[in-house]
Amino acid sequence: MEGQDEQTTGARAAEDSHADIYGEDGAILSSFLAAIGAAIADRDTLTLKREVDDLHQSELGDLLEALHPEQRRALVDLLGADFDFSALTEVDEAIRRDIVDSLPNAQIAQGVQDLDSDDAVYILEDLEKEDQDEILSQLPFTERIRLRRSLDYPEETAGRRMQTEFVAVPPFWTIGQTIDYMREDNNLPDRFSQIFVIDPSFKLLGAIDLDQILRTKRSVKVEEVMHETRHAIPATMDQEEAAREFEQYDLLSAAVVDENERLVGVLTIDDVVDVIQQEAEEDLLRMGGVGDEELSDSIFSTSRSRVPWLLVNLLTAFLAASVIGLFDRTIEHIVALAVLMPIVAGMGGNAGSQTMTVTVRALATRDLDIYNAGRIIRREMGVGFINGIIFAILIGIVAAAWFRDPNLGGIIAAAMIINMFVAALAGILIPLLLDRFKIDPAVASAVFVTTVTDVVGFFAFLGLATWWFGVR
Repeated sequence: MEGQDEQTTGARAAEDSHADIYGEDGAILSSFLAAIGAAIADRDTLTLKREVDDLHQSELGDLLEALHPEQRRALVDLLGADFDFSALTEVDEAIRRDIVDSLPNAQIAQGVQDLDSDDAVYILEDLEKEDQDEILSQLPFTERIRLRRSLDYPEETAGRRMQTEFVAVPPFWTIGQTIDYMREDNNLPDRFSQIFVIDPSFKLLGAIDLDQILRTKRSVKVEEVMHETRHAIPATMDQEEAAREFEQYDLLSAAVVDENERLVGVLTIDDVVDVIQQEAEEDLLRMGGVGDEELSDSIFSTSRSRVPWLLVNLLTAFLAASVIGLFDRTIEHIVALAVLMPIVAGMGGNAGSQTMTVTVRALATRDLDIYNAGRIIRREMGVGFINGIIFAILIGIVAAAWFRDPNLGGIIAAAMIINMFVAALAGILIPLLLDRFKIDPAVASAVFVTTVTDVVGFFAFLGLATWWFGVR
C-alpha cells in the first residue's frame, strides 16, 4: 500500500507540474514564460533551477522551443551541469543545432554521458565529425566505442536509431544466474522487455521475454526456454522498413544485428514511434513541396528550400497556359469559356489529389503492390467516372442556366467527365510510375498530377467548344 501511495503521489505531482506550465490550448503559459525570461534576464540561477527542476524532458523541450534563441542559449548556460540534455531530443532539429553549436565540446561530452546511447547519438549526429571525435575522446572507452559504432552507420538506418544498452546472457546460464546478474548490474537499460541469448562471438541465438523469466524456476537453463528471434533487424536496414516490422508483428523491441548476425543493439518501440512520426512529417512536407523544413528555420533558409518546387510549378503553369493559347480565338468568340474553364481544371486537380494521396499512402504502407495494382487502378477509374458523371450533371445544369445556353452546359459536362476520369487515372499511375523508377512519389507526384489535370481539363473543354461551335 505504501508503494502505491508513493506512486499515486508521484503521478499527482507530475500532473500538477504539467498543469502549472500549460494552458487549456496546450501551449506554455505566458506567465511561466515571463517568469523564466525574468530569471534569465536577472541571471538568477537559483530561481531558474527551481522552476525547471521538476520538468519532464518533453516539457523542458517545449520551453526551449517557446523561448527566443538568445534566451535558450542563456538558459542552458545558466543551468550548466544541471541542464538535462535529454530535452534536446524533444526539440526541432534547427533549435537543437543552435543550442549544441553554442556549447563547448566539454559540456556536451558531460551532458551526453548521462543519456541512453540512442539519445546521445541523436544529439551528436548533428555535429561535424571533428567535434564528434573530440567529444567522444572525453568519454569512457566502452561508451566511446558504442557511440562511435552507431554514428558510423548511415543516417536513417536501424543502426543509427538503436540503443546499445541491452542485456545478453549465454545459453548455458540458469534463470537464477540471469536474475542475479540483472540485480547486480548497475548499467541495465532504463526500459527493456527482452533478454537476448548470445554465443561467445556475440552471435544472436535467441531471446527470452521478462514475463517468461518470472514464470520459470531458477534451476532451468536459459537455452531450454529461449525462443528464436525471427525479427532481428539488420543494422543497415532503413528506419522506415524497421518501423514496418514493428507494425506488422506488434513488436515492443527487436534485436539489431550486424552483417555477421552478431548482436550490436536493440530497437525499442519509443524509438519506432519517433521514426513513424518523422517519416509521416517528411512525406507530408514533401507532398507540399517544402522539404525538411522547421518553423524555427530562418527566412532565407525557408525561402531557398521552397524555390525549386515553385520554379517547377511555374514551368508547368506555362505548359497549361500554352494549351489555352491554342484556343484564343474560341475564347474571343465565347467569353463564357474563360469563366467556366477554371472549374473544369480545378475539379480535376482536386480529384487527382484525392487519388494521389490515397496512392502515396498505400505505397508507403505497402498496401499497394504489383499484385493488386490492376484491381486498384480499375477501382479508381470507376470512381473517377462516377464522380465525373455526378459533377457533370451539376455543373452542366448550372452553366446552362447561368448563360442560358444548353449547348455550353453539355460541353462543360462532357469535359468534366473526361477530366475527372483522367484525374483518377493520373492520380494512381503517376505515383506508381515514380515508385517504379525509384523516385519518391511523395515528392514529385503533386506537380505532375496537377499538370495533367490542367492540360487535359483545358484541352477537353476548349477543344470540345471549338469543335461544337465551329470556331475557326
